[in-house]
Amino acid sequence: MMPPVSSSSSLESDRQSLGGVSRTGNRRRIRHLFDRVAKYIVGAGGLATIVSILGIFVYLVWEVIPLFQPATVSPEMTLPVSLHGAQGSERTHMMVGIDEYREVPFILEGKQLKFLSLPSGTPMPDAGGELPIEGEPTSVVRVGLKGHTLSVGTDRGLVYPVQIFYRSDFHGNQRTILPGVKVKDPVQVVPDGMEIILHAHVTRSDEFQTVAALTGSGELWVTRIEEPGEFSFSDEVVVTTNRLALPPTAHLRTLALDSVGKRLVAGTNDGHLLAWEWERQGSDALPQSVFVGAAGDGVTALSYLLGERTLVAGTTSGSVSTWAFSADQSGPSGRTLKKVHTFTPHARSVRSLSVSQRDKGFLTADDQGTVLLHYSTTGETILEIPGTGKAIQSLRYAPKADGVVWLEEDGTLQTYAIDNPHPEVTFKSLFFPVTYEGYDSPEMIWQSSSGSDEFEPKLGLIPLMFGTLKGTLYAMVLAIPLAVMGAIYTGMFMHPHLRAVVKPSLELMAALPSVVLGFLAGLWFAPLLEKIFPAVVAIVGLLPLVIAVSCLAWQFLPIRVKRLEAYGLDLMVMMVAIVLTVSSCLMANQSIEGWLFGGNFKQWLTQNLGLTYDQRNAIVISFAMGFAVIPIIFSIAEDAIANVPRQLVAGSLALGATRWQTLTRLVLISASPGIFSALMIGFGRAIGETMIVLMATGNTPIMDWSMFNGFRTLSANIAVEMPEAPHGGTLYRVLFLSGLILFGFTFTINTIAEIVRQRLRQKYSQF
Repeated sequence: MMPPVSSSSSLESDRQSLGGVSRTGNRRRIRHLFDRVAKYIVGAGGLATIVSILGIFVYLVWEVIPLFQPATVSPEMTLPVSLHGAQGSERTHMMVGIDEYREVPFILEGKQLKFLSLPSGTPMPDAGGELPIEGEPTSVVRVGLKGHTLSVGTDRGLVYPVQIFYRSDFHGNQRTILPGVKVKDPVQVVPDGMEIILHAHVTRSDEFQTVAALTGSGELWVTRIEEPGEFSFSDEVVVTTNRLALPPTAHLRTLALDSVGKRLVAGTNDGHLLAWEWERQGSDALPQSVFVGAAGDGVTALSYLLGERTLVAGTTSGSVSTWAFSADQSGPSGRTLKKVHTFTPHARSVRSLSVSQRDKGFLTADDQGTVLLHYSTTGETILEIPGTGKAIQSLRYAPKADGVVWLEEDGTLQTYAIDNPHPEVTFKSLFFPVTYEGYDSPEMIWQSSSGSDEFEPKLGLIPLMFGTLKGTLYAMVLAIPLAVMGAIYTGMFMHPHLRAVVKPSLELMAALPSVVLGFLAGLWFAPLLEKIFPAVVAIVGLLPLVIAVSCLAWQFLPIRVKRLEAYGLDLMVMMVAIVLTVSSCLMANQSIEGWLFGGNFKQWLTQNLGLTYDQRNAIVISFAMGFAVIPIIFSIAEDAIANVPRQLVAGSLALGATRWQTLTRLVLISASPGIFSALMIGFGRAIGETMIVLMATGNTPIMDWSMFNGFRTLSANIAVEMPEAPHGGTLYRVLFLSGLILFGFTFTINTIAEIVRQRLRQKYSQF
């Protein structure tokens, strides 16, 4: 018989039971609360990541958009100017110009020089006036491409350099532009009494100037004046005069002289360009002749662009083209004029031409007053200023290339503001071959700067994109086999005790800073590789054979020896074989170079393969960047292999499959999504690498698949160029475009990788 249970003990038991239930419920509520908080935190983190990526993308696009915005032009003022000379077409000896702030233009009409104050247009009486010139002006040209110096030719064969200058005077925050003029001593450039009807004048320094002049009798003279310099032993002025030979039917209309004073180009009424190089060919030699356009299409405007390697020619039919000297050994001078670009033509005859003092842009104007802005590098016409129906007597591009001023035949002065911050950038110039100055054919080149203001920027991005892909592929060629095979061995065949040591050791490699790897690769490994390259070739050829033979020999060892595999004996044997092979090849480096490469592998490469060995090349990058990528691929791939359910592996082995069959037909298939993800993450790591390629490649933006030369990547280019790029400038925005392209690369790769991974996961999820 059971003893009776007291009511007090029963109540106590009920209270304990209810307390336990209450505590369990509290714990559940707390866990549920933590779960919800963690859910929101993880969701917020993921959302923040997406927003951050979108923010980066939007910012990159925002900085890039101005590159492709069209140039704009806006009228500033129209001023009637009272002139002293005859009206209409007789007013031919005029010149107009303006200061860099576009506040004080000047007008030279014959001997009269006038400065105007804008925006009022009132004359400035303290400057200008009648110039002290003897005789009647018959020809007015600009001296060189920069500055405001003019040259006035007269009917007496004299040339007067007229130097116009501007000085800024500040009173508090108020700036005042004070103009001035200085007429230098005249130079007799043709025999006395001959009228100059056309001339060109250049100066290389204060002591050196050259003048080419066409007389009324049809004679063409070139005069060089060398004045004594500061350290000269003589005070004598040396004047050298040459009369150049002219074709019998040539009627010259325009002249262009380079700043060195050794090459003269003239345009004729019948559409020819005539080129003289009298110091090379002699003054008696007939000029080289090139036909510009259709018969009777006279050359009405001719000028060198900044840098004086490209000529601009305008014709009576309205055509505008650029020309450059290219190598031609068949000609007497070894060079010939070649057409580079043809631009949008004018509807009427080209009347005036003005080139930029800052870049390769230039302006052309026709008889109807229409002005077109062109850019030589891209070969495009950027904008059009509609004409008023009046011919333009003189045209001037503002010194900062931000405006234009011209004088019409009725004395109207027009000024326009031009906003064209990125003329050298078009889709074609970024991604397609361009014919640059000094090149005979279109090329894809990156060269953003030089030591000269006359440099033509070359902003082709294809060499950088090519270098990015080249460096990535060479790095992956080494990293993929080593990392994936190492992951397979570690996850499938290695003893767990050894795996616990090997895997963390390899993962520690990922912690090495890339700048350290780049430093070692560029300053230590690259010179070492240059010395031992023949041995490296032998190692690459012999090492797979030695490994295969070692593995085969291991199979014939006694079972009691193979059991020591758990202690890493197999790895030790393999390491000994590898060390012996590598050390033997290194010791026989010179002998190998003699056997394989005839004693000099660099000379052998050049003579037999046409390749040049650069110390910092793609092989160095393959080792250095592979060292950085291998830990990432290895770790992820090994985790994918190790996470294949052990019961599947055990079942396969129990059914009689070998470990190799289990690996190839079960484990690799099940782990394929993870292995593919590892490869894509490693690819993304390599494509965005900066410091290793910056320090170990030579940073040369060339397009060549050879492993023996270097390259430049998008990321390294950004690191190199960004500190020197002016904020908001063309280079600055092109570098942001490079970043956007790199962003697109990685985004595309990661997207494709995720899609493929998901499909592989769905396909092999049954394993």
